[in-house]
Amino acid sequence: MADMPIIEARTRAEAGKGAARRTRREGMVPAVIYGGGADPQPIAIKDNVLMRALKAGKFRSTLINVRVDGVDNRVICRDVQRDVVKDLPIHADFLRLSEGSRINLYIPVEFINEDDCPGLRAGGVLTVVRNEVELKVTAGSIPEKLIADLSGMNIGDTITISKIDLPKGTRPMITDRDFMIANISAPSALLSADAEEDEGEEAEADAEEAEEEASKE
Repeated sequence: MADMPIIEARTRAEAGKGAARRTRREGMVPAVIYGGGADPQPIAIKDNVLMRALKAGKFRSTLINVRVDGVDNRVICRDVQRDVVKDLPIHADFLRLSEGSRINLYIPVEFINEDDCPGLRAGGVLTVVRNEVELKVTAGSIPEKLIADLSGMNIGDTITISKIDLPKGTRPMITDRDFMIANISAPSALLSADAEEDEGEEAEADAEEAEEEASKE
């Protein structure tokens, strides 16, 4: 667990709404660790510690070591409830994991090599359909991100999930189709020009049809 973020916590002796309110008045956030074949464990985390972890990002897709009274717990956050007015955390749920546990997580996509993308150099636009992908992953090998390589892509080309290298033992939750991640679309000016050209051709065809009808009369 050396590489995991560590969150220090303490055991909560009491559960329930009243106990949770007392915990918050002490500057702590009530939380619970559950799963893994063990009883749920009520805990409390300093509110500034939890806020710092949340602001660091990717809190719900990162393995965490919640150290409760000196005892390490490999967990992943499943939910953080917030105050509807202050937007501060008021409760957190953590799921116990073993090295081989399989879980579903949303993993962000990072696009690289934009400078080597002919479509973008020609004025095309990167249209992102999914900036994260839901994967079934093994707890011991959660990818930090997925890499989408734009090098060599032209206007009209697409990146689908099959074009992204996934870590061993990882698979997308959507398996019935090769779904799109992003594409290189034509610039809006070109699209407008094409639309105007289509309108012009349609108007010309209408004029020719009207002329033919007039000649028959």
